[in-house]
Amino acid sequence: MERNLSTIAAGTRKRRGEGHTRRDEILIAAKELFLREGYQATTIRRIAEVVGVSAPALYLYFKDKDAILIALCDQTFSGLIELMDELDRQALTPMERLRSCGAAYIRFALEHPREYWLTFMSGNTPAEVQKRGHKPETFDPDEPGSKGAVAFSRLMGTFRDIESSGFQLNYPVETAAELVWMSLHGLVAALINNPEFPWTKRDVLIDGMLDLTMRGVVKAPEKS
Repeated sequence: MERNLSTIAAGTRKRRGEGHTRRDEILIAAKELFLREGYQATTIRRIAEVVGVSAPALYLYFKDKDAILIALCDQTFSGLIELMDELDRQALTPMERLRSCGAAYIRFALEHPREYWLTFMSGNTPAEVQKRGHKPETFDPDEPGSKGAVAFSRLMGTFRDIESSGFQLNYPVETAAELVWMSLHGLVAALINNPEFPWTKRDVLIDGMLDLTMRGVVKAPEKS
């Protein structure tokens, strides 16, 4: 599961147009160090050493360690947004899209447990992201650290579509979206943190959580 850090290229001056490669190398090295040695214990100097550049050269790409973590979190959220884009291209009802989105979220988390842990479970959310929150009134989707808010906004949009299709919610849209995320995150966190625990069948747990979550936030149709 660990990447071999020795495969990261030694520091050499990049040719014009290759700056993105160095940036990617920095992100790869930082992610491995954050996961293996801890975010607090990892320094810019240590990241630069692994990449093979000087600390001043690294600052040309990222202003500080928080900026690196924000970029890594944005990568994870971008993956989730891509899954939402795929669902939007399918002919699904809003209710079907909500369930499919929940299932895709769980699948993504379990297929990328290290990235998920670093983004959601490491407890190192940069202060500027905490201050901005996940549902600001306005945000620039291209601003570093905004991808989480973009994904959450998309989830709220699904709930608005559910309301527009004739269903009623048990909670305001923002609260319903938060409850769905909290519920799915709880399942994912348990499975990631305790993979060897003798849980019952994973597929049953996932389907059951999706059932419980949707019933909890969307009112059942009234019987005629």
